[in-house]
Amino acid sequence: MPFARLTIADPGLAEHTQRELVHAITGLLESDLHKEREVVVCHVNLVPAEQWYLATRHAAGATGAHLEVSITAGTNTTEDKAAFLGNAYTAIERALGTLPDAAYVALYELDGQSYGYNGISQTERKRRNPDEKD
Repeated sequence: MPFARLTIADPGLAEHTQRELVHAITGLLESDLHKEREVVVCHVNLVPAEQWYLATRHAAGATGAHLEVSITAGTNTTEDKAAFLGNAYTAIERALGTLPDAAYVALYELDGQSYGYNGISQTERKRRNPDEKD
């Protein structure tokens, strides 16, 4: 049940490119991290390029991007996470073109007792249905 926030330093980014990124990220969450597509939430946050800095300077000739994904701790292997980080970066680069020298993909692993959706923690959800995927 991941929540993904993709921040991009391009307030005029075309709707079709935003959709392409949402589809790519959702697909990678499903394939690399084994998450249920039906509960993936993806938020695209477009910000002015003038607000994106790298080493105190604007990233000239590149589109700044930062992907943050919240997942339940302990639900993925080191290999799963490494695959997602690399594949997500590639998908972002493919959609946006040149990225700055530092473009981050972050997985935030949250404790299942403190993380959930629709008012139910992941720990409680798993207790109710042990076969449910995260």
